[in-house]
Amino acid sequence: MTKTRVIAALIMAPVAICAILFLPTAWLAACGALVFLTGLWEWLKLSGVDDTLSRTVLLVLNLLLMVLLVWASANQLVLFQLASLAGAAWWLVALVWLRFFHFGADHGGHARALKLAAGTLAIVPAWAALVLIHAEKPSGHYWLLTALVIVWAADSGAYFAGRHFGRHKLAPRISPNKTLEGLAGGMLAGLIAAAAFGTLAGATVAQLPALLGVAAVTVLASVLGDLFESLLKRQAGAKDSGNVIPGHGGVLDRIDGVLAALPVFVLGKDILGL
Repeated sequence: MTKTRVIAALIMAPVAICAILFLPTAWLAACGALVFLTGLWEWLKLSGVDDTLSRTVLLVLNLLLMVLLVWASANQLVLFQLASLAGAAWWLVALVWLRFFHFGADHGGHARALKLAAGTLAIVPAWAALVLIHAEKPSGHYWLLTALVIVWAADSGAYFAGRHFGRHKLAPRISPNKTLEGLAGGMLAGLIAAAAFGTLAGATVAQLPALLGVAAVTVLASVLGDLFESLLKRQAGAKDSGNVIPGHGGVLDRIDGVLAALPVFVLGKDILGL
């Protein structure tokens, strides 16, 4: 499984990097919407929406929300900024939800509605943050790559550190395989990636402490996104969100950390002036 996981990553990563570096923002926004909405499709299934027609309608409504953001922000990106801020705020709520992990486990209408709303609050702001970062001139594409590489490096670092050194459970009732040692390994890998790619994006030596601070919070946010998806899967009785990516599960399994990380990264970047 590790070999399959690595091979799949080696195929996906170059495609994603080329898209970030060479596509215009409008085209990247379209590609990002496709990926994120595929993740939302899996989120809806985990939330108990089994009917294909119902899921399709909900997916189209979220697509229309994205289109509305683009249309309303034709001349300025204020709404994208507000959406990103709403996304960061939502993940603080998700942190409390994880503390009370039995909340929403009854699969009733009330719990399902909350999970559907959570799906929109996770997917649309993350997509808005992706567009916002990439649209920044002159090096937005490098900053987006930095944000994503931080998450990818943290995920890989946590995976391998956890496998080799993991002893102490991070959240045993939600995700038994995650450990504090894995978190430490992921944090270290994420900070190294931030220093390397942030410099490529134009961060100066004087900005390095701020960059590392944003990266640290971004790594923690990515772990939060991962844990929340693990909660959804545990409550749904599913091992993976899907099976479209060999060794990785579904699309949501690959973007869960990104969903939480991107709004936090763009917010931290703006606050600290990076």
